[in-house]
Amino acid sequence: MGMRDYFILTAISVVWAAVYASEECDFFSGRWEIDEEYPLYNSSACPFIEREFGCQKNGRPDSLYTKYAWKPLACDLQRLNAEQMLERFRGKSIMFVGDSLSRNQWQSLTCILHSSLPNANYTIARQGDVSTFTFTDYGVKVMLDRNVYLVDVVREPIGRVLKLQSIEGGKLWKGIDLLIFNTWHWWNRRGPTQPWDYIQTGNEIKKDMDRMLAFEEALTTWGAWVDSNIDPTKTLVFFQGISPSHYNGSLWNQPRAKTCVGQQEPVEGSRYPGGLPLAVDVLKRALKKIRKPVKLLDITLLSLLRKDGHPSIYGLGAMDCSHWCLAGVPDTWNQILYNLIL
Repeated sequence: MGMRDYFILTAISVVWAAVYASEECDFFSGRWEIDEEYPLYNSSACPFIEREFGCQKNGRPDSLYTKYAWKPLACDLQRLNAEQMLERFRGKSIMFVGDSLSRNQWQSLTCILHSSLPNANYTIARQGDVSTFTFTDYGVKVMLDRNVYLVDVVREPIGRVLKLQSIEGGKLWKGIDLLIFNTWHWWNRRGPTQPWDYIQTGNEIKKDMDRMLAFEEALTTWGAWVDSNIDPTKTLVFFQGISPSHYNGSLWNQPRAKTCVGQQEPVEGSRYPGGLPLAVDVLKRALKKIRKPVKLLDITLLSLLRKDGHPSIYGLGAMDCSHWCLAGVPDTWNQILYNLIL
């Protein structure tokens, strides 16, 4: 190839790089603004919101938190079109896999779709740890697999063993058209709420280990499962990201706030004073090891800014600054997901 051809090809490459760059949008950098078209649905019109997420029904007196919309800095976020999404997945299946934050997002999506198309027939069923919401008119299944670690917890003679290199639960994920994974909140559980007695890494069984290292090893096991089992031409894979909690007001420059109770507005601007959780770095490092395409639904920053979006005392009674009210923040997670898949 001559120098002239080389420069032409180089110029073409630069042009295409610019085109692709202009088409991409960073949906995860932005700020929260009041939008009178929000919320995306009336929570009282969604008959299957679980009590822990139904803040208005549980007596939360303020509703300003439902009026905030996420505005990316560099582009617009399209409103989720329920009919378009159901047509996109006609005859297909969507599955959220993870802990109660996955349930939060699953309930949000079913509420958005149902409230937009209230006359569309649906069924709800549960078998084991899998809940299935089916829009029968479209043949679309929106599913939830409760699996808090992604890797396995196995009952053995010595007790319950968290196996960092075993992922038999993955049998349930095969053949799904859209998978959205999540794990983090259970990795620091201790005491009576810890659902395992021992932890196994390789052939070694321990009473405990550094939880961040355990988290990363489990993510590596999950990533290997993705590489071995996912056909990218048939299945889209996302990771939900690290959903943050708000139990320390010093992190949002309100040191007198010990919890999220009474918070009615987001943090202003596009930066969270307390920075990102360390788990975000661990997750991103693990995702880089995966050869198959996995998109990070990088919700951490936008959710950190929403100190006002938690149930607090308007959930199941105990202070809850980890989950999210519905309507609320998870609706934005799903709106971004919609923008990324259509």
